[in-house]
Amino acid sequence: MIIGTPKEIKAHENRIALTPHVALELTRSGHDVLIEKTAGESSGFSDNDYESVGCEIINSSKEIFERADMIVKVKEPQPEEMAMCSPDLTMFTYFHFAADEQLTKNFRDTGATAIAYETIMLEDHSLPLLIPMSEVAGRMAVQEGAKYLEKYHGGRGILLGGVPGVEPATVTILGGGIVGTNAAHIAAGLGANVYIMDINLNRLRYLDEIMPKNVHTIYSNQYNIREILSRTDLLVGAVLIPGAKAPKLVTRDMLSLMMPGSVIVDVAVDQGGCIETCKPTTHDDPIYEVDGIIHYCVANMPGAVPYTSTTALTNATNPYIQILANDGITNALQNDASLLKGLNMFKGHVTHQGVSDAFGLEYTKPEIALKN
Repeated sequence: MIIGTPKEIKAHENRIALTPHVALELTRSGHDVLIEKTAGESSGFSDNDYESVGCEIINSSKEIFERADMIVKVKEPQPEEMAMCSPDLTMFTYFHFAADEQLTKNFRDTGATAIAYETIMLEDHSLPLLIPMSEVAGRMAVQEGAKYLEKYHGGRGILLGGVPGVEPATVTILGGGIVGTNAAHIAAGLGANVYIMDINLNRLRYLDEIMPKNVHTIYSNQYNIREILSRTDLLVGAVLIPGAKAPKLVTRDMLSLMMPGSVIVDVAVDQGGCIETCKPTTHDDPIYEVDGIIHYCVANMPGAVPYTSTTALTNATNPYIQILANDGITNALQNDASLLKGLNMFKGHVTHQGVSDAFGLEYTKPEIALKN
């Protein structure tokens, strides 16, 4: 198989989908690996690093799209990349279709096959290719939130951990999954007063057992969310429904409950956000203010720490890339139930229920699509 990795062109995306160690396994298995020139530099990998493990360095993404059987990326295809997709191409990347109707319909119209990192699911319902980036994003959410609480950035001027004689900030986290857990660990470590909200009582029991004493668990409902917002300095949105839009847990009218200069970091922005006033921002222009509340809604937070993020991501994607390359796309999908859950589109058919439901598109069961 010919596997291609173009340079990411989404604004401020510095990661790369293949590291030299992953590429080495592919070339040793007899596959051709095409890497666009300088694609790995921002993550700390030179063209020489790739050439030394048998990759071919390509000067343009156009040539990679023309030659490759499978494109492995980090972010969803941008319009100019979409124009280069063909029905014979398979793309393996983060798509987050349910948050973007235009992307969904445009990719469907190319006839190409989409395997989405974010919907690959194991038997225990864990999401192995979301976990590493969720870990990064959860930790960064508190780091960034603490920064924008500073008065210089328009925040309340509060130090997250406080000092002796001065109360620490209150951090509220909506969602007790991977993002929420990592955010809570960092916030607690900095000395903040932390609340985690979730609707899964078993998860709350587990978090109550493992978290330090300054982390408290609260059942998530509209009454409790409204009650806690009035004393929240930093609100972290960490809700995920695999392959579907995130629910809007905080509406615009609820912002009036928060103190001016408080900060919202919505990590769920890739899936539409769980805060009604959320809209995607970039690392170049990360924040905006609504009703006196600072919003940080960067859609690719891990892109700011590309070496860590790239290495963590490829550690997780590597086994799936090898299976797809070694077994072939159709056989790999038919033989691996978790990988099959990652199939969002197959040759013009929408094969993920969450994506279909988001925009009222015709749904085809993946098993049926693969047989046609």
